[in-house]
Amino acid sequence: MIGRLRGTLVARTGECVIVDVGGVGYEVVVTPRDAAELPGVGEEIVVHTHLHVREDIMAVYGFVSSAARDLFRVLISTSGIGPKVAMAMLASYRPDQLRAAVATEDLDALSAIPGIGKRTAQKLILELRPRLADLDAETLVGSDESPTGRIREALEGLGYSPAEIRTVVGSLPADAPLQEQLRQALQTLGRR
Repeated sequence: MIGRLRGTLVARTGECVIVDVGGVGYEVVVTPRDAAELPGVGEEIVVHTHLHVREDIMAVYGFVSSAARDLFRVLISTSGIGPKVAMAMLASYRPDQLRAAVATEDLDALSAIPGIGKRTAQKLILELRPRLADLDAETLVGSDESPTGRIREALEGLGYSPAEIRTVVGSLPADAPLQEQLRQALQTLGRR
């Protein structure tokens, strides 16, 4: 299995990037969000990958974070979810947002994903909720060095439960400064 690639970004073509690793160019399918986060062509990159093998095709799916890759693996192990739908889910939501949508049974958020209707969203919640609960929350959200990890650590220090923190962290705007995210999290938790 190909779990990670480190090499030079050679090209971007639609939903794929080509990574040159030791003279071999790997075509890697990525989400638009991950493609935007990658550095420019000619620069060195690291992509966490999943090799998907079917009888008619082998495809490498790539992610900026290992958390997104791990969530992708959980998603494709769910009945009715293939790699294309899983990539659409990860293109629509960050791993922590997707996990929060499942945990809070947010049918509207899940059915807003291309290829998923209300009925499929209900099925996803039933199948994914126990699987996502088994995963370590820090794996999907990030390390303590990430802004989300630091907010989680601060809220845990204030005595909030992991369930309360998961629900709030998934709704925070990713582009807001750390202090603003923490302020919003405390306001949301204070209303409950």
